[in-house]
Amino acid sequence: MRLRDEAASANLIAIGHASTRHLINHNFWNTETSMKRRTFIASASAAAALLATGARAQATYPTKAVKFVVPFTAGSSTDIMARTIAERMSVSLGQPIVIENRPGAGGTIAATAVAKSDPDGYTVLVHSGSHAVNPAIYTNLAYDTLRDFTNVAGLGAVPNIIIAPQGRYKTLKDLVAAAKARPNQLNFASAGIGSATHLNAEKFMLVADIDMQHVPFKGTPEAVTEIVGGRLEYYCAPINAALGLIKDGKVAALATSGSRRSPLLPDVPTSIEAGFPDSDFSLWVGAFVPSKTPAAIVQRLHAEIIKAANTPEVKERYLKSGTEAMLMSQGEFDAFLKKEIEVSARIAKRAKMQAQ
Repeated sequence: MRLRDEAASANLIAIGHASTRHLINHNFWNTETSMKRRTFIASASAAAALLATGARAQATYPTKAVKFVVPFTAGSSTDIMARTIAERMSVSLGQPIVIENRPGAGGTIAATAVAKSDPDGYTVLVHSGSHAVNPAIYTNLAYDTLRDFTNVAGLGAVPNIIIAPQGRYKTLKDLVAAAKARPNQLNFASAGIGSATHLNAEKFMLVADIDMQHVPFKGTPEAVTEIVGGRLEYYCAPINAALGLIKDGKVAALATSGSRRSPLLPDVPTSIEAGFPDSDFSLWVGAFVPSKTPAAIVQRLHAEIIKAANTPEVKERYLKSGTEAMLMSQGEFDAFLKKEIEVSARIAKRAKMQAQ
């Protein structure tokens, strides 16, 4: 009898343990399901809040003046393009757009300032192709070109034109012949180490197999002044910045760097036509904001830039300056910049370009 009672007690304990395990398992799955449900609800709420915040930001932005920070001097190609777009955008946005020129160090001074600015859409970097080459030539950049910026939109692209002192060279081949006769003794200008004008010149020298000494300036106006004065041999000037001087006979236009002739200078050959294959190059300008800028504001800025570039007024000014609009989506502009960084790095490495 006692053995049966002990067996019965053992069975009851076993059943109790099984029931307990069932209860624990049941409660565990209920708890996990509940946690998943709460996590899903929290995530959905956070996403909804983010969308609502973005919608409010887009609806209210901008409520004050927007600043375009240009890394080159007033009158440079980048500056001209920034002002052309800003003029139309300010009308559409209902707020003024202030241009702040912060030249120096190939645009890295301005880029650093914008990267560290508040990501609220009120500080926009308007930079040239040198933005893509700087990672390859500066070893201590205070920012990461891809990580610390969000690419907004391309403003436009303009071919450069190789200019020289009036009367010194008749053709581009004459310039190359002079450089080969006196290797590393002649000087060329740029708008700063790593600028698009510098990259263009280095690419051309590699193609032409010549070596010259680099003299960097803070911007195009200063570089052009040296060419007009005959103190340097050549400069790959943005066509819109040199056109007036060419027409006034103050500098000689040897060739354009575009893949086809410019309608503004139909009698001037491209550098490819002048006998130097694969020497084409265009100076592009784009807009960038700090990486944590709300997506809704970035989208608004992108839409406004594209809209401005499509207005009759901007189209006419672009046509007169030889500029082509960069009507890309944000995704296309992202892909474009990544490719530019890769290509620029190869040119910089081959030319041994290094910031000083």
